[in-house]
Amino acid sequence: MPSETIVQSVVDFLKQYPPFDQLKEQELHELANHVNLNYFEVGDVLFKEGGAPLPTVFVVKKGNIKLSRKHNGQDVLLDECDEGSVFGIRPLMANDRYLSTAVVAEETLLYAIPIAPFTKLMENNPKVAMYFAAGFASGGITDNLKDMTKVRRLLALREEELPQSVALEDTDTLKINPVKQIVSCSPSHTVWEAAKIMSIFNVGSILVVNEQNHPLGIITDSDFRRKVVAKQETVKTLPVTEIMSAPVKTIKPNLSVSEIMLLMVNNKVTHFCVTENGTNQSPAKGVISQRDLLIAQGNNPAVLAKQISITNDVERLATIREKAEKLVWSYLQNEVAVPFISNIISEINDSLIKRAIIIATQKLQKQGWEAPNLRYAFLSMGSEGRKEQLLRTDLDNALIYENPPAGDEKAASDYFLNLGKEVINILVKCGFERCPGDMMASNPKWNLPVSGWQKNFSKWISEPDHNSLMHVSIFFDFRPVGGDESLGTDLKEFIFQEIEKTNLFLPYLAKKALTNPPPLSFFRSFIVEKSGDYKNQFDIKARAMVPLIDAARVLAYEQKITAFGSTFERFEQVALMDENLASLCEAAAMGYEILMRHRAIQGLKTGNSGRYIDPNKFNKLERQTIRNIFKTIEKIQEVLETRFRTGYLR
Repeated sequence: MPSETIVQSVVDFLKQYPPFDQLKEQELHELANHVNLNYFEVGDVLFKEGGAPLPTVFVVKKGNIKLSRKHNGQDVLLDECDEGSVFGIRPLMANDRYLSTAVVAEETLLYAIPIAPFTKLMENNPKVAMYFAAGFASGGITDNLKDMTKVRRLLALREEELPQSVALEDTDTLKINPVKQIVSCSPSHTVWEAAKIMSIFNVGSILVVNEQNHPLGIITDSDFRRKVVAKQETVKTLPVTEIMSAPVKTIKPNLSVSEIMLLMVNNKVTHFCVTENGTNQSPAKGVISQRDLLIAQGNNPAVLAKQISITNDVERLATIREKAEKLVWSYLQNEVAVPFISNIISEINDSLIKRAIIIATQKLQKQGWEAPNLRYAFLSMGSEGRKEQLLRTDLDNALIYENPPAGDEKAASDYFLNLGKEVINILVKCGFERCPGDMMASNPKWNLPVSGWQKNFSKWISEPDHNSLMHVSIFFDFRPVGGDESLGTDLKEFIFQEIEKTNLFLPYLAKKALTNPPPLSFFRSFIVEKSGDYKNQFDIKARAMVPLIDAARVLAYEQKITAFGSTFERFEQVALMDENLASLCEAAAMGYEILMRHRAIQGLKTGNSGRYIDPNKFNKLERQTIRNIFKTIEKIQEVLETRFRTGYLR
């Protein structure tokens, strides 16, 4: 048994780093009693890719560990573990062999934590379990889990489970040719001369080479900004060797796009020099930049949004949006955080809607329609309104326009209704489905002037019956996309004003949010569909996501949150505004992200909305993680019941 001084030293160290910073002092103290401190020298191998699990997990006290993986016969650096990093946990969590090799890069001290107390710690502390589950269960190839943002990288599938039919442009085999017109200079050139050469050839980088054409260094636009302009150097006399990046990073010819991308990330560079044998001791053959990779892929989100914004061909728009679907899958594979994915896809969807409006407007003009001189806005609702539509599901939208002058009501109504119909037709051609309930801008009920929308919301708020609350659950999540967005902002402010006029609306909205209880049966098994096409399937939307969506909506409108945010953004905002709900809302936000990821993966695998999932396909950790989310749902519904006294409502 280690001395009390040693134990306290371990406690003081661990509590600085996640997830141990979430533990109570007593829990840390108990864990520290089992920790051993080990010294390793440079070159020591802790475990190898494919190796059997060790009886411990590791925390770096001092030093550096490099994690690598074989790719096409070469070692590719995946991650580096420094002070506070936790690694080597994957075999424990997945009952699997190591996916990487851990090599000591400098003299290192490691805390080794035996599996038994570590497992006990996770079983008794859901936050710690969720931290590690979120980072590793996604099938990531790294064993390092230091970065706290990895809590948001949530429970995806392993690579071998990914359907090949939706692989992103197949970057594993896609090749890219280097720029063969090598723009170079000698070490004797000045920065001024190098800049003139770059200007003549209109390039963003220049190689510095010797007489044998071997690359010595590289100068990019950023070097000029950081090393010349920022320091106000005299460029006419400054030699290029003073600002070039050296040694230049080199690669061999014929690498795939995915290989080059990985190397760029690991080496933290934006340019590679391609040489005959892949080293700087052979002649240069060309240069490959990060921009070249983006162009080769053709599915960079910024590129897709730009392509959408200049395209008038609807078939072309559909093709571009198809690439966005593949982009989602690529992000899920690579453990990208769900909020980031949803924001990116929302930007692409928004670009698509805005382009559809322009194309529809041009078509109406050609048909002889005269556009009224009125402001209007297209409103996305439902999941797209909340910026959560990772997959192309059915459309929920509306249109609002400025109150027309007396006598012009019908002309305005006819025009905007036709505009709504044309926009919907374009979106359907781009792969979206029409709303089964006709909640779309093509329906005259949901294509109204400001006064019409104000009348609707006033009625729904003042008379919160079943029908009104059903509409509220859809229309309260609107977000203006295209047109004059201030109309949407003003409409939300009107809603807040109407809510203040009655004490009953929010309690009834809260009561509706309680109609979907936590989805576990008496025997703690998943509640599944009893019949129909989805018999024995778990409805992840209705039974898990909707309760959180509804709860976030109630709390957001109670707190008068004006932002047009997602469910997890709403929870995060409430957490900042109400410290009593902070920890619960943070857990709810993370839980919702996990559910979104599961649904998106299911949808991409099956080619549908991903709503129904076979719970038997969840592994043990996934089942426990989702059960933890159900507990969060239960707690947040208890808050709603208590806060709004829903038990007193009929």
